[in-house]
Amino acid sequence: MPPPTHGAEYERLCDSRNKKKDWSQWGPYLAERQWGTIREDYSDDGETWDYFTHDHARSRAYRWGEDGLLGFCDKRCRLCFSVVLWNAKDSILKERLFGLTGNEGNHGEDVKEQYFYLDSTPTHSYMKSLYKYPQQAFPYKQLVEENKRRTKEEGEFEILDT
Repeated sequence: MPPPTHGAEYERLCDSRNKKKDWSQWGPYLAERQWGTIREDYSDDGETWDYFTHDHARSRAYRWGEDGLLGFCDKRCRLCFSVVLWNAKDSILKERLFGLTGNEGNHGEDVKEQYFYLDSTPTHSYMKSLYKYPQQAFPYKQLVEENKRRTKEEGEFEILDT
């Protein structure tokens, strides 16, 4: 879709281009997943996938960034905001996307969530997204175990299969 040529969003884009207002100061710059990345690997053996798992992310600080569920932050990622959910059935809060590391997934690394970015203006003055959170306990263990069990020839075991 081409940028607007009139209206409020056009004015915001002009203000930003002319440096009257910095509409790029805030946006959806927050990483969806920081755990299990090469940036956070300080292992002795170079096993990035195993060094910083989803389970570790609840109790360890990241060195090079942050992550969050449908989050936004300033462009330097110094002040971050994101959604935290709890369905009263899980033992942990839902603060970040869950997924499999490269060694856990039968086809490598894979996020096992249902989330969608639906709309956004170019300046991010409006953003709309959808996250589908299970009303039963989130099947963390089942997703890991079943995908580890499957071969590369088999399909992936997804959250909708649980």
